[in-house]
Amino acid sequence: MKCIRCGTDNNLRERTANRGRCKNCGHQFAFEPTSMGKLKFTDPFFAKAIADISVNNTLFFTPQQFLYFLDRRLKRHYFGARFWCLLAYFLMNSWVLNLINSDLFIVVAPLLNLGFIFNFFRASNSSNLTYKGRKANAKILQIIGTIILIVGNYLGIAVIDSLSISVISILLGMLSIYLGTRQLIRQQQIPQSLLITPSQIQQWLLRWREVNGLHDKILPAPQEQTTPAEISPEISAYSFDRLVVCDRTAIAQMLIANNFHFEYNCAVLSITGYPQSIFSTVLEMVRRNRSLTVYALHDASPSGISLVNNLRTSPNWFGDGSVNIYDLGLLPRQVFKNPKVFVGESEEMKQQARQLSPAVRQNLRAEELSWLEAGKFVELESFSPQKILQVLSQGIAKTRATAQAVDGGDGLVVVDGGDINGDYLQFYIYDTFG
Repeated sequence: MKCIRCGTDNNLRERTANRGRCKNCGHQFAFEPTSMGKLKFTDPFFAKAIADISVNNTLFFTPQQFLYFLDRRLKRHYFGARFWCLLAYFLMNSWVLNLINSDLFIVVAPLLNLGFIFNFFRASNSSNLTYKGRKANAKILQIIGTIILIVGNYLGIAVIDSLSISVISILLGMLSIYLGTRQLIRQQQIPQSLLITPSQIQQWLLRWREVNGLHDKILPAPQEQTTPAEISPEISAYSFDRLVVCDRTAIAQMLIANNFHFEYNCAVLSITGYPQSIFSTVLEMVRRNRSLTVYALHDASPSGISLVNNLRTSPNWFGDGSVNIYDLGLLPRQVFKNPKVFVGESEEMKQQARQLSPAVRQNLRAEELSWLEAGKFVELESFSPQKILQVLSQGIAKTRATAQAVDGGDGLVVVDGGDINGDYLQFYIYDTFG
């Protein structure tokens, strides 16, 4: 393992002899892969993950975003192990060919291939792998099925003249091809699970900070500030042209920390009232602007997709129908077009979906309702800060040409909002996320 301070490579014996320190510069290693259990990684791996999610330490990110990011990196390791399984398949079948003139061949060869078929099928169905990893295993099933059909029939007919071998080869080959094809079709229906728990990520970050110092791009938990901040009358008299409303406090915190509000002259608030110290003042400021444009940013979940309805009907927000609201996502339909996103599933989400109001349901497609009622969801924090900032930037740019977009350009769709307080409302959604 290389030292992140001086780049010197230290093997296990050297790390042990120096009590977990670099043999060259004496810097302490934060992690020891040989004693980490199932999930193993090195200091350079962890350092690169932090650098990549923060775009070389230029963007702030939440611990949950880092959890998802690190989870994807670790799952690539599990996917990489598939190469070794495939190599083992060919090596072991080559060894079995030595038994071709023995009575054991007709027993050992089918059992060996059946075992590998089961192994790759289980991997293609595993919630611990990414979409890409599961899909690769499904394709491997098709490949080895084809190999079994061709090689097995050749051996059975041309080499050992055995009808039994030919029949078994046909059955196993067709089974493998069928399972592979079936798994490729249903990949989007398989939810994912996290390899890492929030407590693990907190422990690793704590250890990293103890050894290497506090990394200031990892955001702490949002702090509640009940005392209102003092804002001068000159500033409070000003208004914003745009407002981003998030359903999650952590996302609002991340946007503010990355100065999104400064770069786009855009206020950022959460539906939960963050940031508490200036929330009421900022909301009063933006509500004075009759040309205000509002952007909703939320999870693809029952509570998340209810955000726009809350904004346009609540008297505490914009129930008077005075503003245009753009739903940038996440929406289930956006997830359908991007099967690589992390789709979770829970009984709690299933119960929440059944309680969706008719006003929210009427703006969802049938497949979206089915998806939600199955308990599926996607958290916005499963995307990197760079991706979320990119989506918001694109959303703001596209609304500058709303007239053209409403006619079918830029993926913008007009949604009828119904009559609220005598006003006929519309809001807008995007069919894609970024």
